[in-house]
Amino acid sequence: MLVALGLGMVATFMVLIITKRATPVVALILVPVAFGLFAGAGLDISDMITDGIKDLAPTAAMLFFAIIFFGIMIDVGLFDPVVRLVIRAVHDDPARLVVGTAVLAMVVSLDGDGSTTFIITTAALLPLYVKLGVSPVVLTVVAGLANGTMNILPWGGPTARAASALNIDTNDVFVPMIPALGAALAVVLLFAYHLGVLERRRIGTLEMKESLLAPREEVLVAAGTGTTLPSTPPRRSTGGSSEIDSTATGSEADETPGRDQSFSGVLDPNRETLRPKLLWLNAGLTVALLAILGADILAIPVLFMVFAGIALAVNFPHVKQQQAAITRHSSSIVSVVAMVLAAAVLTGVFNGTGMVDAIAHWLADGIPDWMGPHMAVVIGVLSIPFTFLMSNDAFYYGVLPVLSETATRYGIDPTEMARASITGQTVHMQSPLVPAILLLVALAGVTLADHHKKVLWRATVVSLVMLGAGVLVGAIPF
Repeated sequence: MLVALGLGMVATFMVLIITKRATPVVALILVPVAFGLFAGAGLDISDMITDGIKDLAPTAAMLFFAIIFFGIMIDVGLFDPVVRLVIRAVHDDPARLVVGTAVLAMVVSLDGDGSTTFIITTAALLPLYVKLGVSPVVLTVVAGLANGTMNILPWGGPTARAASALNIDTNDVFVPMIPALGAALAVVLLFAYHLGVLERRRIGTLEMKESLLAPREEVLVAAGTGTTLPSTPPRRSTGGSSEIDSTATGSEADETPGRDQSFSGVLDPNRETLRPKLLWLNAGLTVALLAILGADILAIPVLFMVFAGIALAVNFPHVKQQQAAITRHSSSIVSVVAMVLAAAVLTGVFNGTGMVDAIAHWLADGIPDWMGPHMAVVIGVLSIPFTFLMSNDAFYYGVLPVLSETATRYGIDPTEMARASITGQTVHMQSPLVPAILLLVALAGVTLADHHKKVLWRATVVSLVMLGAGVLVGAIPF
């Protein structure tokens, strides 16, 4: 019964948000409550949800102050040079822009934090996407694929969880998977190039102008609020000549919600928030934050709280300026933190009712004997849907140990099981239970449903390629 309710709960939630019958916040709250009551939780559901909120409260705090910190860095012009550099590198080819997005996301993902990756990538590139008429959904898809694939880094989270759950060394899990990681990243780049080519065909060759660096009328505002469109639409190439593309196809209108919502990546060189004299100070502050983040010296929420406070004090010394700086990014903060806290309802009910344990034992008991020698591949395939449907903690501490114990009967080492279990992370990072992906779609002004329609099958392919490459190099037994 608990297995059916657990799977049914997640399926119902996914159907509601993909079909746009409910917002993620509403679905994350009401669906788990209904299924929790069906599971017999009664009034104890309050304690379950409270426990879930306690677990995710640090994440909500981290996102709150991360948005403030990086929002300030955007306001003061720290990322403007990056955008100018990208414009010069892109020339007139949308495919280059999309591939550049993948490369940037991969590089920034080296810090192991998805939220930071998405904030920086979106801040640097979304204004350019909107200006050139390239669909922001492409940005979220490519950034999500790149970051999800890089998420198997030892300091990214899942690898450490798998190692600790099975009491093995993290490096023994990750190092043999490096060739498989390389193969998966190559597929991500191929997907990025293909999406870029599709955008090139849709909007034509772009006529790049320096005026794109200094918009006069349009101001991109925080996710969740409106944005004024460019006074002149991007130019479309037709038979060697350029003409204004004043109309959008139906599919273009559907897939470019970023035209209506955007992150506050303002490029206006005359904006009042610019602090050119503090450029190197702000750059040093950002580098220091990322260095401490990678060194794991301080708790991430505390780190962002402290650095957001410093950034506010240094760049906006007056109280009214500080309040205005926070208010500018308030809609992004509210939308993201609300979804994180709502997700706590789902995770709290999932764990509190025992659905996770029930699903783990159901899987172990349901695997036929002939599949026993192939348990490593089985856990790799199962990690794709199950890490999407549940948190990493639930999968690696609840499901993996049970299946690993079963695999030892067939001579499969726990380290090999751990390696296979991390191959589904590209799909996991697209889950609505992952706060970072909620942040990405909110900042890009893209609906989660539109993101999922384009990203899930691609993420599945990347995960399967990583699993297959792991088998080919001998890191994962077949």
